[in-house]
Amino acid sequence: MAIDAALLAEAARTGRAFLRLYRFDPPCLSLGRNEPAATRYDRAAIARRRLDVVRRPTGGRAVWHEHEVTYAVAAPITTFGGLRPAYYTLHTRLAAALRRLGADTALAGDRPRSPATVLGRPGPCFAAPVGGEVLVGGRKLVGSAQVREGRAFLQHGSVLLGGSQEIVRLVSREPGAGSRETTLAAELGRSVSFDEVAEAIIATWGDDITSPILHHPAPSSTILFSDPAWTWRR
Repeated sequence: MAIDAALLAEAARTGRAFLRLYRFDPPCLSLGRNEPAATRYDRAAIARRRLDVVRRPTGGRAVWHEHEVTYAVAAPITTFGGLRPAYYTLHTRLAAALRRLGADTALAGDRPRSPATVLGRPGPCFAAPVGGEVLVGGRKLVGSAQVREGRAFLQHGSVLLGGSQEIVRLVSREPGAGSRETTLAAELGRSVSFDEVAEAIIATWGDDITSPILHHPAPSSTILFSDPAWTWRR
């Protein structure tokens, strides 16, 4: 999260655009920036399961990061003509990349609320699609969120390779906090590797964005995302 935040700051400062692909190790539960996690999730249950937890700089709701490719794009807002066009453009590219692997992807219909502020709907991030998100058979395959900083934005999200979001329900205090995600493994009937998906994304991507030279974020940023006071601030 600290590296994603550092890329956002770099995009705001220099006007450059970045694409980053990564994964969580160890697996981790991430919370939305403004999510009332202290009342929504059972900290004792999380502790019993010895889960790592981080609060994202972006909005939305909880995501379990384990079998996935995580993507992040940091860029000037003008790169894609605005926040909403960026949301659709990035998901269109991701959907095209996943179709290269054989997934029958489509984008969810419009009439959405802002992807940065969808907090009121029940369930975790993958419980229901927002307009423009990547679906297969009506089920979410990619979950994403945005945040804006000055003239730049960060959008990052999860492309589910396998597994499930069941852990979110198991640590939730909300009844019926189920999820309706799908995974590439379920749709293709075989296991799919991180490298396979990353290569498809890179092959599909345009020239208006570059892969960052991986750098260490500022110590203050690293400390923020490691601080329980930030993680459980709401």
